[in-house]
Amino acid sequence: MKAIFINGSPRKKWSTYQMLEKAMEGAKEAGAEVEFINLYEYDFKGCKSCFACKLKNAKTNGLCAIKDDLRPVLEKTLNADVIVIGSPVYFYFNTGVSRSFMERLMFPVLTYNPKINEETGELESSLLDRTIPTAMIYTTGAPEEMAAQEFKHALEVNKHFLETIYGYTETLYTYQTYQFTDYSKYDMMEGVEEVRRKQRDEQFPKDLKKAFELGKRLVEKANEFQQ
Repeated sequence: MKAIFINGSPRKKWSTYQMLEKAMEGAKEAGAEVEFINLYEYDFKGCKSCFACKLKNAKTNGLCAIKDDLRPVLEKTLNADVIVIGSPVYFYFNTGVSRSFMERLMFPVLTYNPKINEETGELESSLLDRTIPTAMIYTTGAPEEMAAQEFKHALEVNKHFLETIYGYTETLYTYQTYQFTDYSKYDMMEGVEEVRRKQRDEQFPKDLKKAFELGKRLVEKANEFQQ
């Protein structure tokens, strides 16, 4: 049982990393072998629209044909039993780097020629012959109410495609994250630090626990799907 955790944040050791780390601990407790990957350590771009993965009798088998730094990561995720992607929310969406990764991750597995599942009668748009539990973990400085009104609906597209391609997905948010070690150096609205410090001290530990439970639950789900 292999679980891959992808950090789509440029910052190490901060909120996104911490949430992924806890999810990884949960996965380990459930018996998975885990691996943590920082996307910003790799030199790559998003989909180049070469359509090599969509050729008739393509030999890519769900793996992006571009040979660059990201290819070994994509090979690992293609063979993983659990995939968790973490990203801060920038301009109401996940980071450009994480989005580029997701293009390269998902597009080769998405088929333009869906088949009808004989048991369910539903169209299947994935080349995969198994369900891989996935999750998105988002960190944002926005309050929960603002996120619900302004951008959570936009991020539902990630959920849609992960579920369509991998068969099962979950989403976890943590809000009003603490951004700096010294707020006095930055031009911020009055009172922001106090609100976020309170959130960090009171709510963030609860969110870390949710992340731990998420990682554990996804591995348990993977075991169920493989039986």
